[in-house]
Amino acid sequence: MEEFVYSLPLKIRVPVLHVLRVLGQIEIFLLAHPRKCMAAVACVLLGGGGGAFALANLGPDAALLPVQMVSMPVETLQLKDQAAALDLHDLQLFRSEVTRNSDTPESLLRRLSIVDPEAVSFIRKNATAKDAFSRGGRNVSALANERQQLLSLTTRWLRSENDVVFQRLTIRRGEQGFTATRETAPLVANLQYSGAVVDTSLFAAADEARIPDSITSQLSDIFSAQIDFHRSLRKGSRFSVVYEALEADGEPLRTGKVISAEMVNGGKSYQAMWFQEPGQKGDYVSLDGKSLKNTFLAAPVRFSRMSSGFGMRLHPLFQTARPHLGVDYAAPTGTPAMSVADGVVEFAGAQSGYGNVVVVKHSPSQTTFYAHLSRIHVAKGKTVKQGEVVGAVGSTGWATGPHLHFEFRINGQHVDPLTLAKQNSGPSSVASRPGFHKMAALARTQLAFAGQLRESNVQ
Repeated sequence: MEEFVYSLPLKIRVPVLHVLRVLGQIEIFLLAHPRKCMAAVACVLLGGGGGAFALANLGPDAALLPVQMVSMPVETLQLKDQAAALDLHDLQLFRSEVTRNSDTPESLLRRLSIVDPEAVSFIRKNATAKDAFSRGGRNVSALANERQQLLSLTTRWLRSENDVVFQRLTIRRGEQGFTATRETAPLVANLQYSGAVVDTSLFAAADEARIPDSITSQLSDIFSAQIDFHRSLRKGSRFSVVYEALEADGEPLRTGKVISAEMVNGGKSYQAMWFQEPGQKGDYVSLDGKSLKNTFLAAPVRFSRMSSGFGMRLHPLFQTARPHLGVDYAAPTGTPAMSVADGVVEFAGAQSGYGNVVVVKHSPSQTTFYAHLSRIHVAKGKTVKQGEVVGAVGSTGWATGPHLHFEFRINGQHVDPLTLAKQNSGPSSVASRPGFHKMAALARTQLAFAGQLRESNVQ
């Protein structure tokens, strides 16, 4: 073999020698690893067999299969009957709006997308309907047909802020034309859960959370003995509140009282709930049963700024150092000034530089003094309750701007009004009263849920 190879021409001899060397290496490998080689050959054969099996199992050509025609009758839809049924169906559209003081029957119905001269004429001629729908701020609901004709128009309102019933006026279209019906029905109380985090002020945080001002005012009253909202409320404080929403046919008309509330200020939690026994006067207590009502309120004006304290100061008008025998609270003209405790009005009128003044006697030795009032709401001899409005902030007398000058006197001697909290008696407890602990447990559950809603809103 080698003689034959070397007898070949040089150009052919070199490739042949290379092939022989490769075959020799393969032979050596096969002799050295017989088992691995047999396994590799088996895999190749199995793969080839699988491929052959797959090819062998391919179905016949679909084009060669026989074709069978199937026919069956199909009933057409009765479109004419359906169209006739739709014509018999009355389409009704519901809309709602809020009345404005400038409304006329035409403008109100136009905003409700109703074009109905007959309805306009009826509202104009019916004195009750005309008056009811021309008062601003009332929610109105209307039902109209597909031709934009009025089917019914309803509004609800309260005659006074403390009403427990509401008035409902409904205009309806009938076969004989329009009729107006006025009814009286009870308000239904439902609980509302809310809360917020204070950034600038309690009222600003409550407004952002869409909590009514009346509820915010109640919160400040409830916790006024524990928190000085003028000086101590901190940024980042948070509160939760559960309160009554009084509804008419599912529509909120006014708020009721706070049922439970929590304020967290400076890392300290204050909780309160409404507690009332059958036949007894209710009040706010802590969840361990202690009364939250103190003898004196911390301040006679809500959420104002203390512009001048008790002691010596430079008089803003006379520019001389004089003792300031009270505390000044800067507030807009007309801001309510409240009695800080129960008492009897000892004086109501004008006093030279103090302008309009109210003096309330709380005990044989204690009186409070409210000056520079723009209006006086009480008369001498009238009994007033804690938190009752005695006048309105103003700038009468010697005043450089609207503010309330407030004094506290004991046996005729002026005392710093900021020490009022020290005059408060210790809190009484209702923890032993029947049903208290059950109500307290419910209040804790309510506040936990309100707190969860507050945190979800913040996030």
